[in-house]
Amino acid sequence: MLKRERQAFILHQVNLHNKVLSSGLSQEIKVSEDTIRRDLQELAEEGKVIKVHGGALSPSFDQLNYPSDKIYSHTQKNIIAQKAVSLIEDGMFILTGGGTTIIEMARNLPPQLRATFISGSIPAIVEYMHHPNCDIIVIGDKISRNSKITVGAEAIKQINQIKADICFLGINAIDIRHGITDNDWEVVQLKKAMIESAQSVVCMTIAEKINTIQPIQIGLLQSIDFLITELPPDSPELQPYVEAGIKVL
Repeated sequence: MLKRERQAFILHQVNLHNKVLSSGLSQEIKVSEDTIRRDLQELAEEGKVIKVHGGALSPSFDQLNYPSDKIYSHTQKNIIAQKAVSLIEDGMFILTGGGTTIIEMARNLPPQLRATFISGSIPAIVEYMHHPNCDIIVIGDKISRNSKITVGAEAIKQINQIKADICFLGINAIDIRHGITDNDWEVVQLKKAMIESAQSVVCMTIAEKINTIQPIQIGLLQSIDFLITELPPDSPELQPYVEAGIKVL
C-alpha cells in the first residue's frame, strides 16, 4: 500500500472510531508500527489528527463544542438522534455516555422536555444545559483528555448507585459474536457500569460500524435492548441483530 493510500485509510479509521491505536493499524495495514508512527506524525503536523501515546485522536477531541459541519457522517447521526429522542419521555432519568451521536441527540431534544440527564461527558453536559426544563447530574472523577469524559473508580462507583430508566451509548463497534467493543480501556469500564445501572440500554451507531470489532469487549448482545442506526429497521444488515432479540430502530 502506498503512503498516500495508507494515510487515507488511517484518516478514515480516525473519523470512524475517533481514536486509533498504532498497534491495530499496523496489523490491519500490515506495516511496521514505526511506519504507522511516521504516518501519524505527518498527519498530526498537517492538523488532520491529534497524535497521542500509542495512537491518534480525531481533531474534534480538541474542542468542547462540535460544529455540525465538522462531525463525521453528520446526516446519518442526525437520523439516529431523532430516532433516539423518540424513546425519551417526560420524567425519565437518562444516563448517557459521550461522543458525537450523543451530542446530536442532545441537540434534537424537544424544548418542552422535562427529564433528568446523568453524564460525565463534558460536551454532552454543555448541550444538556441548553434545555432549561431538564435537570443535569454530573458524574465526577478524573477527566479523560482523550474522550472528555470522567473515568475512574469514583465515576464507576457513582454510576453503580444510579438506577436509570434508560441508558444511551454511542458505540465504536458491534458484531454478532463479540457484541459491543471499543479501544479505550477506561471508557469500556465506564460503559460496562452504565449498562448495569439502567433498566433499558440503547446503542447508537452509524451503519459503517456494524459488523466491526475493536480490541476490548464491553458486553455481549444480550446486554442491549435497542440498536439504532440510520438504516431502516428491515435492512438486511440488521436482521441478524433482530434475530438475536434486539429491538432495531
